[in-house]
Amino acid sequence: MIVDELVIPPAPGTPSCGPPVLDPDTGWTVTRYADVWAVLTDPACQVPVAGDGPPGTLAWLRGAVSRFSTPERHPARRAVGVAALAAVDPDELRVEAARLTGDTLDRAGDRLDVMAVLARRVPLRVLAARLGLADPDAVVPAVTAVAAAYHPGADAASVAAADAAVATLLAMGLPGPPEAVANRIGLLVQACDATAGLVGAAARHGLALPPTVPTTELLAEVLRLDPPVRGTRRVTVAPVRLSGADLPPGDEVLLRFDAANRDPAAHGDPDRFVPGRPGASLTFGAGPRGCPGQRHALALAAGVVDVLRRRCRVVAAPATHEPHALLRVPTTVEVVSR
Repeated sequence: MIVDELVIPPAPGTPSCGPPVLDPDTGWTVTRYADVWAVLTDPACQVPVAGDGPPGTLAWLRGAVSRFSTPERHPARRAVGVAALAAVDPDELRVEAARLTGDTLDRAGDRLDVMAVLARRVPLRVLAARLGLADPDAVVPAVTAVAAAYHPGADAASVAAADAAVATLLAMGLPGPPEAVANRIGLLVQACDATAGLVGAAARHGLALPPTVPTTELLAEVLRLDPPVRGTRRVTVAPVRLSGADLPPGDEVLLRFDAANRDPAAHGDPDRFVPGRPGASLTFGAGPRGCPGQRHALALAAGVVDVLRRRCRVVAAPATHEPHALLRVPTTVEVVSR
């Protein structure tokens, strides 16, 4: 395949870029690259804060992690995660993820479900071991259950499963005070579906690319064109002006990464795969709430995708997308090299 010929169309439901749009029931939707960047970096636009909950529950975890913290508590909690990741070498993560992926393919049959067998398991297992959890294999189903109910709107059964999973993770004996432990667990939850979605999308779009395209560049363009996180939310705490629109305090704001990453004002020929394109994606966020584990997530994904590119080819399968949330990509590959 010639890379210049690869065009990845927007996922179903991706809005076109334009000025902020107000829905009286759901708030503002922001789609332009410059506007999304402005909101992410404006102190007047804050992450919705989670309340506290009984110790050892999902509500307790959400109330203790930096992801859902107030501006006053966020820096100290974020520092816990940053310090934990500083002790983890991304290059080692990539090597170990590649090793586990190779071992999995050695045991696989002729075909393998990337999302179920690799994308959700290998990155979590590798990161959990480096963060000091006692049973990395048991971490995978537990973190997956927490991730399924982590954001608002989960049903009661998912919340109950997440409560049990939080208890399982706490029993693994992570050192430190409860808040520090919560933020280490939060790193795994943040990495769970997002890294899996990146691996699945990279496998779906990238296995036919020539080996001259580095995996790091493949991942950068997949993050832009088929982002594993399609959007995030903010709440205005002071007046904000975006592209001629005046957002009053107290309004909800939905930032659509999938649209902003294709903004023709930011990217020429925005639907075309261009390896090495600078400033490719807003998917990891920006400003003080930007993802602290970007290098680690990319290393984990690259370790898996490196091996898939060498040893597999993709089998066509339909892709489904969940608007405003995480990408779900059923990607089946055929193992052609052992």
